[in-house]
Amino acid sequence: MSNDRIALVTGSNRGIGLEAAKQLSDQGVKVILSGRDRVKLEAVRANWSGKVAPIDIIELDVTKAEDRARAAQKIAEQYGRLDILVNNAGVIVEGEWGQNNSETVSQEDLQTTFGINLFSQVGLTQELLPLLKKSNAGRIVNVSSILGSLAVNADQESGWSAVKPFAYNASKAALNMFTVSLSQSLAGTGVKVNSAHPGWVKTDLGTSAAPMDVTEGAKTVVDLALIENDGPTGQFVHLGEEQPW
Repeated sequence: MSNDRIALVTGSNRGIGLEAAKQLSDQGVKVILSGRDRVKLEAVRANWSGKVAPIDIIELDVTKAEDRARAAQKIAEQYGRLDILVNNAGVIVEGEWGQNNSETVSQEDLQTTFGINLFSQVGLTQELLPLLKKSNAGRIVNVSSILGSLAVNADQESGWSAVKPFAYNASKAALNMFTVSLSQSLAGTGVKVNSAHPGWVKTDLGTSAAPMDVTEGAKTVVDLALIENDGPTGQFVHLGEEQPW
C-alpha cells in the first residue's frame, strides 16, 4: 500500500485523536490535524513527536455545516484526495458513567450528544466521501465504544451492565448502524468503513480510572485506518477482535 497516504483525524489536539495521529505519522502517513481550537492545534504541531510532521491544520467544529464544507474544500484544493478519515470527535454530557438515566435523560442532553456523536460524523463523512473515493484505499474509522453494543447492553451479566448513560450509549449504537449501512453502500468502491472500540482509556472522556493508557487505546483506530485491501469492512473491532453489535 502506498506510503503517501493522507489522513484527517478529528479532535486530534488531545487524547485518542492526538495519539492516533502520532501513530499514523509513525507509519509514514501525512496527517491533517483538526479541532475547534487552532491555538491548541498549533501547540500540538510545535511539539510534535511523531515520525512525519503534520502536513496541515484545519480549524474544524464538526457540528457546523460551514466548517465541514470548508474542510472538504480545502482538502480537495490542496491535496485532491483523502485516504483516511478518523471520526474521533465525541462527548458525554450526562455526568456519572455508572448510571441508567433512561427515565430522566433530558432532551437537551440527547440533542447535544447525538449532534456531536452521530449527526456531525455523518455530515462530515458525506462531505468527504468524494475525496475518499479518489483514494486507492479509502478508510473510514468511526470511533465508537463497546457501550454502543446492543448485545453488551442487554447482557445483565456483563461487566458493563451498570454503565448506561442513555444518550451516550444510544449515540454510539447509532454510529455503529452508520458503519454497517455505509460499508454496505460503499461495497465495491474500495472504501472500507469500520467501528473501533478503543477500550476504556485514560483520557478526559474516559477519566483517570480507566485501565488502558492512550497509546494502547489508539492502536485499534490505527490498525483499522491502515488495513490492507483484503481486510474487513462493516465490522466492530477491538485490538483485532470483532465485537458484538
